[in-house]
Amino acid sequence: MFADTAPARTQLPPVPTASLTDVTTRPPWILMYHSVADPADDPYRITVAPDRLDLHLRWLHRHGLSGVSVSALLRARAEGRDRGLVGLTFDDGYADFAAAALPVLRRHGCSATLFVLPGRLGGDNAWDPEGPRRPLVDEADLRTAAAAGTEIASHGLYHVDLTRLDAAALREETARSRAWLAELTGRAPQGFCYPYGTVDERVASAVRDAGYAYGCAIRPPAGLGGPYALARTHISQADRGGRLWAKRLRHRAGTR
Repeated sequence: MFADTAPARTQLPPVPTASLTDVTTRPPWILMYHSVADPADDPYRITVAPDRLDLHLRWLHRHGLSGVSVSALLRARAEGRDRGLVGLTFDDGYADFAAAALPVLRRHGCSATLFVLPGRLGGDNAWDPEGPRRPLVDEADLRTAAAAGTEIASHGLYHVDLTRLDAAALREETARSRAWLAELTGRAPQGFCYPYGTVDERVASAVRDAGYAYGCAIRPPAGLGGPYALARTHISQADRGGRLWAKRLRHRAGTR
């Protein structure tokens, strides 16, 4: 079992959710990546080349910033030591994370959160009607990522719009995906990422009730905030120094 082989250093302390209420007034900066590969065929603008990821992390370093997992970022915030920290997230659990993203993250001393779909391990991005089929992580990839210090978190089971599900299906996507990842990794995930970024009060409550400490969206609807509606900044191959600076300023201003 994976729980027997995972190094003890990957067993992270829990996120202190009771101390996270300030995210509505002082939101953390969390960057949203997806695939790290050749971006030539990318109709959704979700792929960055490894050398572009390297450029992004060098840019963060030049501006006194360091990329960490969302759990690490939120723990630091609760302790008042999050200055200079930026959350790095990788959605969908593409297999290229282990081969292409991890070496770049290691080179810069960064950690990250990988949101995976336990119902599609070893499969592909069948939910995308356009663009190439991209392989997703399997159990071996999860071992590699976790052993490198990556936070493994849930993206639901199958990548569906949770706001359209009935109560039973919503429990499957939230609670069952958490239990499944706990069985695979030996640790229940603390984080959840809403597929397509879609979330409402009912979905956020289901994520909270399933035992997660936080939920990542993209642009949460007005009136929905707190640790279960964390906004993020989309990052693409087109982003270089000037665009990254503009996105940072928009985050500071509270616009996205």
